[in-house]
Amino acid sequence: MRAAVDHSADDRAAARSGHGKPQWGLESLAPVIITLLVLDALITLALEVLYLPTYLDSVAFPLSAVLAGVINVLLVMGVRAVTTRVGFAILPIAAWTFGFLLCSVTGPGGDIMLGSDWRTALLLFCGLVPPLGYLYFRLNAGLFGSR
Repeated sequence: MRAAVDHSADDRAAARSGHGKPQWGLESLAPVIITLLVLDALITLALEVLYLPTYLDSVAFPLSAVLAGVINVLLVMGVRAVTTRVGFAILPIAAWTFGFLLCSVTGPGGDIMLGSDWRTALLLFCGLVPPLGYLYFRLNAGLFGSR
């Protein structure tokens, strides 16, 4: 008498919780993709800081702060597509935060890229809270399931 084990149920449960195998079989390219996504985080931060002081007529309109949240979530999703390790998934956010802190200090000539106003706080909030919230809910997906 032999008992059959359904491994597909384990795979489906792991996929729902985010702890399964990486998608698309990109294990060999994972370090290159993660490195590119970390560099993308720094490049997009530079553009977000550059376009943060935009105005629409005479009203401050920091659209780049809102886009920072969307872009950072997409960067984390990209890392999660090639690896399931949380330490790697947080690398784009860590690089973005390091770049933000680097932009907030004065340079050699006394110039500063980010001012001390609400737009800078909005950029920090929108750049960190959505991707960290995404990671939190993806990693705890099994806890929030139906009972």
